[in-house]
Amino acid sequence: MTKDTHRQQFPALANKAYFNYGGQGPLPEPALEAIYEAYKRVQLGGPFSGEVGAWVVQEAMLTRRAIASELAVPAETIALTEDVTVGCNIALWGIDWKAGDRLLLSDCEHPGIVASVMELQRRFKIEVAICPLAATLNEGYPVAAIADSLQPNTRLLVISHILWNTGQVLPLTEIVNVCHQAGVKVLVDAAQSVGVLPLDLIESGVDFYAFTGHKWWCGPEGLGGLYVSAAALADLHPVFIGWRGIVTDSSAKVLGWKAGSQRYEIATSAYPLYAGLRSAIALQHEWGTIAKRYAEICRLSKYLWERLSELPDVECLRTSAPEAGLVSFRLMNGMPHKQLVDLLEKQGIMVRTILSPDCVRACVHYFTTEAEIDRLVEGVLSPMEKI
Repeated sequence: MTKDTHRQQFPALANKAYFNYGGQGPLPEPALEAIYEAYKRVQLGGPFSGEVGAWVVQEAMLTRRAIASELAVPAETIALTEDVTVGCNIALWGIDWKAGDRLLLSDCEHPGIVASVMELQRRFKIEVAICPLAATLNEGYPVAAIADSLQPNTRLLVISHILWNTGQVLPLTEIVNVCHQAGVKVLVDAAQSVGVLPLDLIESGVDFYAFTGHKWWCGPEGLGGLYVSAAALADLHPVFIGWRGIVTDSSAKVLGWKAGSQRYEIATSAYPLYAGLRSAIALQHEWGTIAKRYAEICRLSKYLWERLSELPDVECLRTSAPEAGLVSFRLMNGMPHKQLVDLLEKQGIMVRTILSPDCVRACVHYFTTEAEIDRLVEGVLSPMEKI
């Protein structure tokens, strides 16, 4: 499938130059249609009936399988959630914390995760330490920084696979190896890596991997997941509890948890979104393999990085080409970054500000075009020429 043909299936791309895939990807037409057809089927069949109940079970199973195939893991290791943050919270709150336990957090994590950790610290009197990974963007070694931050009472490391603010890709397998040697589990915020990087979570050894379908997979908002490794499953207790995660007998007596990660699922969800996410994932494969898509993301992000680096009074955070689709840059002429973002949006060019570090973030996908990138670069240059 050509890039032009592929792009025609995304209604949002018809009237804008879109660079906010790291915030939310545009939903393709086939996924929209799949969601509509699923909602219609629910209404025609029930919506609360034996037929629809069996259909829901089947839809969930198919969706776990589709996701598991992308992550190279067994389907039973996947719990369906609403988003990344819910998945992270399941892992954070499911650990049996004791006062004096230590949690290690990188200095590049999303505020939603930081706030969750702060509440854990307040409630359970755990220690929280910050690992300095921001400084390793252009020099230094993140694995060494993490190893140096581990202490005997450290129980969990919380990091992102791709840092949401700078776009740095962390060497996950090496980090997990260092942590496991010290008896430390690893929770990963995978908001920016699922749908971008070729993944094999079994090989990586990671314990918990929380992700969403609405960013780089371009699926519907409100549907994501959590991978829990077989080794980590036994020690992670369910936090949110409902009928989808429990086993009952014929008299509705609760017998225990469902096998595998399904025990972390709760209750009624927007089940038609399952069909939408599977459709969105399938559409990605129509263009090419994950390896081919990742290579194209890297080619295009390098092109954007090179073009921005040529501009006066623009500084890219990275001093070398990006390793994924996030390109963050600063204006060095005093113009507030929000002002630039607002000016670009009026021209139909969508980027966003990041507060820490203070910068502008543009995201390129494999179906971004060089013409869109040129338009963004011109949009950045034009207001600076008037200063």
